[in-house]
Amino acid sequence: MEQDHFNQKPKRDAQFISPPNMLKSKVGEGGLTDAILNRAQELLENNTEDFKPLAEIYLEQMENGLKSAKNSINENTDESKSEALIVQILYPCVQLKANGGMFHYQLVTNIANIFVQFMEVVERLDTETLEIAQAFCTSIRIVINGQIKGDGGHKGKALIDELNRACTRYFEKHKDNIDFDKN
Repeated sequence: MEQDHFNQKPKRDAQFISPPNMLKSKVGEGGLTDAILNRAQELLENNTEDFKPLAEIYLEQMENGLKSAKNSINENTDESKSEALIVQILYPCVQLKANGGMFHYQLVTNIANIFVQFMEVVERLDTETLEIAQAFCTSIRIVINGQIKGDGGHKGKALIDELNRACTRYFEKHKDNIDFDKN
């Protein structure tokens, strides 16, 4: 059974930024024809571009964020620095989530989605959250290196289930430390 944010209230909300629509200002108002939409859908479905180079960039950024966080875990970091470290780890994973499906790596999107939901509700970075984050990063890297496209079948479902269980165990272990008045 899938649950959003592991029944926790998100501590970080996604920020939606509406950039100026330069194309719309050049082309004008109106919709797209069905033929154009069908062609765009066909291009997405038949995309043969290699996802690995792009995924490697995001995985490297995520791992750099994990290294920075591990280096500062023993320091008494203030809340703003902790949040910056969380963003440094979370942002590349959001990009993997957004791009995985477009390149036929639905399992990457699914793994990244669980991680995003986990990171949106953790109170702070600690050794355990970083171990979980590393497990997600390693899982995505294995999927990319193994070129496991689609949802990964039974093994993909087993991986997703185990990652969900790891996050759930974390929150069960720390339920006494969660301020339920915030929920």
